Amino acid sequence: MGQLIRLAWPLVHIMMLAVALGVLGYLCAIFLTILAGQVILKGLSADMTLFHGLSVTGILVIMGVIAVLRGALHYIEQYCNHYIAFKLLAIIRHKVFAALRRLCPAKLAGRDKGNLISVITTDIELLEVFYAHTISPVAIAILTSLAMILFMGQYHICAAVFAMAAYIIVGAVIPVWNGRRGSGKGMAYRTAFGELNSFVLSALRGLDETIQYGGGQDRRAAMRKRSEELSKLQKELSRQEGGQRSVTNFMILLSSVVMLLLTGYLQSRGEIGFEGVITCTVAMMGSFGPVVALASLSNNLNQTLASGERVLSVLEEEPAVRENQGEGGPSAFTGAGLKEVSFAYDKDVILEKYNLKAETGQIVGIHGVSGSGKSTILKLLMRFWDVNSGAVEISGENVQTMATKKLRDYESFVTQDTDIFHDSIAANIAIGRPDASREEIIQAAKKASLHDFVMSLPEGYDTEVGELGDTLSGGERQRIGIARAFLHDAPL
Repeated sequence: MGQLIRLAWPLVHIMMLAVALGVLGYLCAIFLTILAGQVILKGLSADMTLFHGLSVTGILVIMGVIAVLRGALHYIEQYCNHYIAFKLLAIIRHKVFAALRRLCPAKLAGRDKGNLISVITTDIELLEVFYAHTISPVAIAILTSLAMILFMGQYHICAAVFAMAAYIIVGAVIPVWNGRRGSGKGMAYRTAFGELNSFVLSALRGLDETIQYGGGQDRRAAMRKRSEELSKLQKELSRQEGGQRSVTNFMILLSSVVMLLLTGYLQSRGEIGFEGVITCTVAMMGSFGPVVALASLSNNLNQTLASGERVLSVLEEEPAVRENQGEGGPSAFTGAGLKEVSFAYDKDVILEKYNLKAETGQIVGIHGVSGSGKSTILKLLMRFWDVNSGAVEISGENVQTMATKKLRDYESFVTQDTDIFHDSIAANIAIGRPDASREEIIQAAKKASLHDFVMSLPEGYDTEVGELGDTLSGGERQRIGIARAFLHDAPL
C-alpha cells in the first residue's frame, strides 16, 4: 500500500483538495440531521434555546445552503479523486510497458502471457478503486471523525470518548479483521483469473489443431473446470463481504443505542441537558458515513491490493539477462555452438550437458519431441536467458561477454508464435520501425518473399468463395487472407 501511495505523490495537491472537499461535504450532510433535530426540539420545548442562539428560520436557511453545498462538494471531490485515479492508471501503464521492454525478450518468451495481459488490463484497472476510493476516504474518515469527536466533546467528554471508540471499531478494527480474513483469497482470485486468461489465450492459439484432432470436448471441460474454480473463489469473497456488512451495520446500530443510553444516564446525573442527549445521539447516528465507506473498502481492497502487488512485481522484476553495452565481440562470424550446456526453467530441467556445433555455411536442423528443448536452444543462442552451466558461443566467444548489439547483428530469430495486428501488412512490417519509408517496407517484404506472392494475387480474391477455397489448408487460407487485406489496405 505504501508503494502504491508513493506513485500518487506527483498529484498530492489534488488529493489534498479532494480530502478537504470530502470532509466539508460529510460535515454538511451530518449537520443537516443535527440542525433538523434542533428544529424538532424547539417544537417539543418552547423554552429551549436553539442551536447557538439561531432562530428556526435561520436554521432552515442554513440547512438549505448546506444541502446544496453537500451535492456540489461531493461532486468536485469525486471529480478530483477520479482525475487522480485515471491519470495515475495511465502513468502506471506506461511504467509497466517500460518494465516489459526492460524485461524482454525473456519475459514475453514464457508461457504466462495471459497473466501479463491480466496485469496490463484488469489488474491496473482495479487500482482505480485504490486511488479513487481508498486514499482520500481514509483521510476524510479520520478528519471528519475527529471533528465530530470535538463537537460531541462540547457536551460531555464521555460522549466524545465513546464516539471515538465507535469510529475506531467500525472504521479500523472491522476492516482490518475482514482484510486479514480475506487477503489470501483476494490474491488467489486474481492469480486464478490470470491463469484462466493464459489458458484461453493458449486455447485460441491452438484452435486449428484442437479442431483438427477433435480435442474440443477436452478443451471445453478444462475451461469449465477452471471457470468453476474461479466462481467458487468469487462466492467466498462475496460471502465474506456480506458478513462484513452485517457486522458493520450491527455495530452502527449498537453504537447509536449505547450513545442514547450513555447520554440519558449523564442527564439523570445532571451532567448534560436534554438537548445534549438528542444532539449527541443524532450526531452519532448520522456521522458514520465516512467510516462506513472506509469499512466497505476492505471487501474490494483484498482484490485491489492483490492486483497492486501483481503490478508492482512486474515493475520490480529484474531482467533475466542484463544486456552488454558497447561494440565488443568477434570481428566476423565463424560459427556457433553449445558446450556442455545445462538449463532449466525453475526446477524443470530442459537441457543437460548438451552440445551443438554449427559451422559457417551449414544448414543445421534440430528435431525432437515437443518440449524437448528445440526452441530453448535457439533462445539460448539469442541469449534470452543465461545457461545454468556450460557455455553458448558465437565465433568462439561466450555470448555472456559479447556486446548485445553485436550478438543481434550476427543472429536473426523467427519465433513460432506469429502475431498479426488488425492493420495493413505495411503497418505490420513497419511495427519495429514506425518511421520506415515506403521503399524500406517494400524491400523488407521482398526479403521475406512476401512481395511477389501478394502481387500475384488478383484484386479482391476471396478465399471463402474462390474456386480453391475448399481445398486450401488453414495456413494457406491465412496467408492469402493476409494478402487480401494487404491488397485492400496498403498495396505495395
